[in-house]
Amino acid sequence: MLTDDGKHLYVSWDEYHLLIERLALKVHNSGWQFDQILCLARGGMRPGDVLSRVFDKPLAIMATSSYRAEVGTIQGRLDMAKYITLPKGELAGRVLLVDDLSDSGVTLKAVVQRLRAMPAIDELRSAVLWVKGVSTYTPDYYVESLPTSPWIHQPFEEYDGLRPDGLARKLAV
Repeated sequence: MLTDDGKHLYVSWDEYHLLIERLALKVHNSGWQFDQILCLARGGMRPGDVLSRVFDKPLAIMATSSYRAEVGTIQGRLDMAKYITLPKGELAGRVLLVDDLSDSGVTLKAVVQRLRAMPAIDELRSAVLWVKGVSTYTPDYYVESLPTSPWIHQPFEEYDGLRPDGLARKLAV
């Protein structure tokens, strides 16, 4: 649900899963055939996992991080993992790059540049749930365009500040 001021978007688990399913159909309806999925950890892990299952394609993972301070609300320096984790072989052929959103576009643009320099990758396309209006990168596939660039409150963020003692209190009956 987008707030009246357009500055915050609150997403429930049901809405989140529906967006992932809609993204899967967009990719499918495009007719593009791909060999592997590469998701960006952490935001792209859930969409990447679902797409990997729906399309029955291997899932590779690349860790990236740019949000550090204030429980992930202040963007800092972009860190990209040196290695990509995948079940077997190398990242090659036609690759679908998956993340949750294109916020500023910095992360996706940097990852795309790095992947396009890899000779084993024949074709690369990107897919996200949301594209913000301030993004400098537009993915090949996305579900929602957010022209006001709201802060997205995703359902799993409840765990960002939850520690084991808090979880124990939450689950105490």
